[in-house]
Amino acid sequence: MNIKQVDKITDFRHLNLYSILYEDRDKNEKNWIFASRSDLSNPLEKQGYQPDAVVIVPFHITEKKLVMIEEFRVALGGYQYGFPAGLIDKNETIEAAGKRELFEETGLTVSKVLKQSPPVFSSSGLTDESVSLLFVECEGRPTSSFNEASEDITVKLISKEKACRILFDADKRFDVKSWIVLNMFAAQGSI
Repeated sequence: MNIKQVDKITDFRHLNLYSILYEDRDKNEKNWIFASRSDLSNPLEKQGYQPDAVVIVPFHITEKKLVMIEEFRVALGGYQYGFPAGLIDKNETIEAAGKRELFEETGLTVSKVLKQSPPVFSSSGLTDESVSLLFVECEGRPTSSFNEASEDITVKLISKEKACRILFDADKRFDVKSWIVLNMFAAQGSI
């Protein structure tokens, strides 16, 4: 495979489209369009793999439950189960972004960071966006009062039993990362 040309199609703040001209293994020219959080003219030239965002996987230490959110997602035209998440600000650490986003979206505070993933890609056929998963213990009383006007979030405390019930509920939509973690939680009862 050989990338021949990358053209930036849009110029927005948080998401842009790029067109790529490339050669396949048989030297046939092909085109591909993908979305990127980058504002570079060619995001394939960026150095290193700093994640664009953080996804927080919180376990409430007092309630002994997994914390999830049900959030309105514009691209789905409806609500989706997921975990608190957000973009990492310039010069912000993954841990600092995770603590900030958890509080903004749920009102909960991180009491202990358990582990952090390297940058992972969830839909590399459509986007180069990467996230780090931050597994944490948290405490406090859930609230949506710190949400931005563009957010419509309900905080959910999920027991192992509830996780087993909702995993295959055809009426619920899940973010792929969240479904995988929820499935593991249903099996093990821990993160």
